[in-house]
Amino acid sequence: MERREIEVCGTVQGVGFRPFVHALATRLGLAGSVRNRAGAAVVVVEGDRSVIEQFLDELTESPPPLARIDGVTTARRLVRGEVGFRIEPSEPDAAAAPCLPPDTAPCDACLRELFDPADRRFGYPFINCVNCGPRLTIATGLPYDRPRTTMAGFPLCPDCRAEYEDPADRRFHAQPIACPRCGPRLELRDAAGRPAPNDAPLDAFAAALRAGRIGALKGVGGYHLVCDARNDAAVADLRRRKGREEKPLAIMAADLAAARALCEVDGGEADLLRSPRRPIVLLRPRAGAVIAAGVAAGSPSLGVTLPPSPLHHLLMRSVGGGLLVMTSGNRSDEPIAHRDEEAFSRLSGIADLFLTHDRPIQVRCDDSVTRRIAGAEQPVRRSRGDVPRPLDLPVACGRPTLAVGGQLKATFALGRGRQALLSHHLGDLDGLAAVRAFEEDVAHYERLFGVRPERIAHDLHPDYASTRYARERAAREGLELVPVQHHHAHLAACLAEHGLTGPAIGVVFDGTGFGTDGAIWGGEFLVGDCRTVRRVAHLRYVSMPGGARAVREPWRTAAAHLLDAGCDLSPLEPRIAPTALQIVGRMLDRGVNAPPTSSVGRLFDAVAGLLGVRDRTSYEGQAAAELERLADAAGPEPDPSAGYRFALLEPLPGDVSPRVVDARPVVRAAAGDLGRGVNRGRIARRFHDAAAEMIADVCRRLRATTGLDRVALSGGVFQNALLTAGATARLERDGFRVLRHRLTPPGDGGLSLGQLAVAAARDSPEQR
Repeated sequence: MERREIEVCGTVQGVGFRPFVHALATRLGLAGSVRNRAGAAVVVVEGDRSVIEQFLDELTESPPPLARIDGVTTARRLVRGEVGFRIEPSEPDAAAAPCLPPDTAPCDACLRELFDPADRRFGYPFINCVNCGPRLTIATGLPYDRPRTTMAGFPLCPDCRAEYEDPADRRFHAQPIACPRCGPRLELRDAAGRPAPNDAPLDAFAAALRAGRIGALKGVGGYHLVCDARNDAAVADLRRRKGREEKPLAIMAADLAAARALCEVDGGEADLLRSPRRPIVLLRPRAGAVIAAGVAAGSPSLGVTLPPSPLHHLLMRSVGGGLLVMTSGNRSDEPIAHRDEEAFSRLSGIADLFLTHDRPIQVRCDDSVTRRIAGAEQPVRRSRGDVPRPLDLPVACGRPTLAVGGQLKATFALGRGRQALLSHHLGDLDGLAAVRAFEEDVAHYERLFGVRPERIAHDLHPDYASTRYARERAAREGLELVPVQHHHAHLAACLAEHGLTGPAIGVVFDGTGFGTDGAIWGGEFLVGDCRTVRRVAHLRYVSMPGGARAVREPWRTAAAHLLDAGCDLSPLEPRIAPTALQIVGRMLDRGVNAPPTSSVGRLFDAVAGLLGVRDRTSYEGQAAAELERLADAAGPEPDPSAGYRFALLEPLPGDVSPRVVDARPVVRAAAGDLGRGVNRGRIARRFHDAAAEMIADVCRRLRATTGLDRVALSGGVFQNALLTAGATARLERDGFRVLRHRLTPPGDGGLSLGQLAVAAARDSPEQR
């Protein structure tokens, strides 16, 4: 006989781990107990030694579906002669690192009950069990128990209490469980947020959507704005009211068959759609698919999701299947609304009616967005369904650290030991409401996970709201600051995802990043690791006439690149007023309000402007996305001799400055083809191919001087599937090991992880 105490660390709370342990120990005839401790489950078992070994094997090899075991430690204790196995109350422990699983879609068992007329939860929109349902969005504290969730205000009825206390039941110690007798309830509200009593609020809401009205739906992590995706007038009205002129809208399909009728879906994409995470998946639309023209005009892909909650499943059934626009419940540039009164106020004038409920949302959490590129998943936005699942750092944080990310697609991250806790997607920090939401969420995560930072890692850009927050808080609380260059953070994030500290060649292409020389970087080749990097090559600087205005008006960047390449502005003259072209010319001649940039993002804008794809944009990356669509539709280049090539300017003998990649030959070739009447799609394809070949060419040269054969691709430009797939294929053909983002976005949503990895590496003796 033996008695052992077993500590299991990882995601073991809120996932049915204690009921699983109870059932396993009972089946094997072991006595003892299990309890939660912050960040761990503590199991005590007593019985025959061989049976305890079998218990440990099954514990680690077949845990519950949502559990993640990061480590198991055991210690022998004195045998007490216990009888029976029990679940004990949770044990708070401020010294341990707590974990919490993400919110997940309803499991198959819950869905069967949801649509079973004989089940007592038939049609109940808040059905869940230990294997599914809300977690982060309802948690008010840890360890994860019902009193520390927003379900604390819903006492269990006798039937639910019996399930909760029955070790053989699927809802044994499932904290959010409820039923129509004791749980949250739906409510219909009018356009002003006033109660609109209705015996069937869901059906009334669905009828309004079928009639072409716009609804606001309270989901898992916040409100969605909803309308019929096949109703042109409704979609146009939603865009006008929300102030979202052209940015693509996400679509919810009732099931995988409906998604496949709308888009091309391969096996990997189907797995993403059906996964418990329920992300929005970017898919290629089918030709002739019936959908409103205004949903995603000009975009190469369509964002599609399947229902992420029982409420969404019921809504899709009530509207009769079909397709619904399901977009964030906010006005442009605001955070998603998640509190009821806030939603009634901020969405007034957009929604014709509200379908809400009385289960509070503690943490706003927008939808995750992802896609597959060249056979592998690459996140676009990491949020609901993914957070707060921790990521592993390659080097442990010696001190608790907060990394505050950037300005756009903001996230923050908390680091303690080897654990990185990344926040949900927070949007752009351009308005006061967004900045306040950022500050509130930082404070909540620190309380929830028990991390009190001793230092803050931040971007070098002095005008980022996240940088200002870091500096002001550090001054107020006496914290250390760790400044991290923007593109170094991108490289470090990619390395950290793969459990590496370096060294590697980093190809970091994006739109804007503050450089160490004061210029705007964005076409960078770096060599280094998570601790230090060298800039070894970059795109040749070209001015941005009008500064930030050039980002919104790609014709300006096109004019700058044409003049820089020695071309005239004739491609722009039919579309752009002569006075505007003259003003830009003077800006460039005099160097007034025309900051230099090495940005590949701006180069893509320039080619889009040159080809007349997009002269003005209404959202970030629009010109590049539409250029990608044009290039993709053109298909592979049939005549390799007609391709474009970048030039690599070799440094003079003894010059240790970075090599310069010259885009002027590509711009001249594209302008020449346009003048000769070459199809615009063919020009766009040749440009994409040239950019992919340039990446491989520079990396081959850097390998010759550094001996490195590991290449990390990072930065928002690598959300372009055509470029990423082309560069990956060429690099792998040349024998490189290509590292791409698979857990965090290559864009600015991954910056906080990179900043955290840099801070940890700079602290580590092994990295010095």
